[in-house]
Amino acid sequence: QVRLVESGGGLVQPGGSLRLSCAASGSIFSFETVGWYRQAPEKERELVARIRSGGSTNYADSVKGRFTISRNNAKNTGYLQMDRLKPEDTGVYYCKGANFFGAEYWGQGTQVTVSS
Repeated sequence: QVRLVESGGGLVQPGGSLRLSCAASGSIFSFETVGWYRQAPEKERELVARIRSGGSTNYADSVKGRFTISRNNAKNTGYLQMDRLKPEDTGVYYCKGANFFGAEYWGQGTQVTVSS
């Protein structure tokens, strides 16, 4: 069973940066996609960014130009670099891995708070 653990969340001022990591207990090389989602209070979970095995990426419009998703298969880790953070980026950020057979794995989430 693959286990995903997120880290790197915290409190940051508007305009600041954070880098989230998603470490997999197994190999993420087998993941077709690695995605980052977030859930703000009283809102539904939404896709923030996703990267496919071939390296193609897609982003939510609200984070384009500010966030960068990447993956390091050799280290079994996915990343989300978040720059120029805004208060509306506040939420719990979750990592999800999906393999080629449709199985999905979620991490436990890490809190990101953007506030002055």
